[in-house]
Amino acid sequence: MGDWQEISGGVTAARGYKAAGITAGLKPSGLPDLALILSDVDAIAAGVFTTSHVKAACVDYCRQRLQAKHSARAILCNAGQANAATGSQGVKDALESADLLAKELGISPKAILLASTGVIGQRIKMDALRGGIPKLVAALAEDGSDAAAGAIITTDLVTKSIALETTINDRPVRIGGIAKGSGMIHPNMATMLAFVTCDAAVSSTLWQQMLTRAADRSFNSITVDGDTSTNDSLIALANGESRTPAITEMGAEAEKLEAMLTAVCQHLARAIARDGEGATCLVEVQVTGAPDETAARQIAKTIAGSSLVKSAIFGRDPNWGRIAGAAGRAGVPFEQENLQIKLGHFLLFENGQPLPFDKASVSAYLKQAAAGAYMKEDTVLISVSVGNGHGTGKAWGCDLSYDYVKINAEYTT
Repeated sequence: MGDWQEISGGVTAARGYKAAGITAGLKPSGLPDLALILSDVDAIAAGVFTTSHVKAACVDYCRQRLQAKHSARAILCNAGQANAATGSQGVKDALESADLLAKELGISPKAILLASTGVIGQRIKMDALRGGIPKLVAALAEDGSDAAAGAIITTDLVTKSIALETTINDRPVRIGGIAKGSGMIHPNMATMLAFVTCDAAVSSTLWQQMLTRAADRSFNSITVDGDTSTNDSLIALANGESRTPAITEMGAEAEKLEAMLTAVCQHLARAIARDGEGATCLVEVQVTGAPDETAARQIAKTIAGSSLVKSAIFGRDPNWGRIAGAAGRAGVPFEQENLQIKLGHFLLFENGQPLPFDKASVSAYLKQAAAGAYMKEDTVLISVSVGNGHGTGKAWGCDLSYDYVKINAEYTT
């Protein structure tokens, strides 16, 4: 736990924000499908987006907006249609979405950022969107975060939300966030959307740098199935409504703010990994002893993303050989003699040698249980050391179950 406390409120916990989520008729299910986050004043805006060469119209739109202007007032998100691979008409739909909202709010379209999620190749149902925008704006509320979180999800089983508070210059500063994601989850980035609000005052350059680093340590360190999407977007607003002095360079205050931003992103990222399609547990991989943080994260992500490791976890099989194999192919050189592997509190492999392992007698977390029973915990921890380097890193994933195949075999049918 860092120098902050968890509070309620999600994206509306920070001062000067409202949010809303409604059912506009975009999803065939009739569930909520249109969300809005609005800052009372212009906010510094930063974003991290998919690295896929096949991108949704909203991704290109946001990148262009943020390159031209590092501020925004609103984030509009539709669920149901990804509006990716939809050609020039998809671009027109995105532009019209911003124009419609701008007119309803009485602000410039350039102050609006967009996000979409749903089936690739499907355009936004514009008739439903046109009818929904006025209702969405009317629903804006200072406690609207939960409604917004519920309106951005697709195959998610649960909503994902967090808010934290710290003190800077003797004044409270808050950061809140909501996210969606369950499948097509893999580093750089994943089928995920995350929206973060902050009431600190921070320069645009520094805010973007903070968000990029936070993304690498959170959303770019999770995997469910090895697939990266077309729509991945992490958007963060900082509106200065905490009335703290502007943070313009790295220092103690900037480090405190970035640490809290990273904690918000990691909470949301872990929630996405735990909610992986068909998942029965969260898997956390911790790597130490690597040359640097980047190398450590690379090993951790390779282990977390291994289909063999994920299958073994689903089967509650403490097969350390699969962990060793994944670490070895991660592309980070290390001496096998320095490899150590732990599953929970169980030391399975040390100094390049397997250790005697009696499934019937070992204990986990001070309870008499077999290693297989430990793997039935909601979170399974894998700890790997590869040497004496200073690099440490984490990655998060989930097990691979039968239900994952079933969910995705029937996704569009």
